[in-house]
Amino acid sequence: MKQILMGVVMAASIGASAAASDLRSLKIAPDAGWTFLADTVMGGVSEGQGEVITEGETYLRLTGTVSTANNGGFIQVRQKLSEPPAEERTGVRLVVRGNGETYYVHLRSRSTRLPWQYYQAPFETSADWTEVQLPFEAFEASGRLMRGSPSVDTIKSVGIVAFGKDHEALVEVREVGFY
Repeated sequence: MKQILMGVVMAASIGASAAASDLRSLKIAPDAGWTFLADTVMGGVSEGQGEVITEGETYLRLTGTVSTANNGGFIQVRQKLSEPPAEERTGVRLVVRGNGETYYVHLRSRSTRLPWQYYQAPFETSADWTEVQLPFEAFEASGRLMRGSPSVDTIKSVGIVAFGKDHEALVEVREVGFY
């Protein structure tokens, strides 16, 4: 009886461990490790900030001025993943709102070794919260040295990016994860 009970406990532990590694959503909270980056790291002049808002509801806000001067043109909030999403995941899911501009999700993987390498997919915003689903096949490699779309089991970070043209950025993200 004791051996059967131990077997059940071990099976439950393995199942719980497997479920815990099935990454579905990223935490949006002040302590969740979202990092702001801008093109200033490469001489650009874009300015902005990323912050977690906790007034009433909790969401991530990216705001700023994107400038293509000095070969720049981006601001970003990014979160490194503690582990890649499960292989059966087929895309990125967001709940977003913004100022009507097009924004991007950038995925980095183990194969994106250089700072300017990423996989990118666009999404539109409006003043209302909207669910967006971006299949992994919709992500395009930033350079010819990379494969066509990211391999799910190698994804190591997710970024929300204002990119590529001069504009005022305002995008808010209430949920981000994998489906």
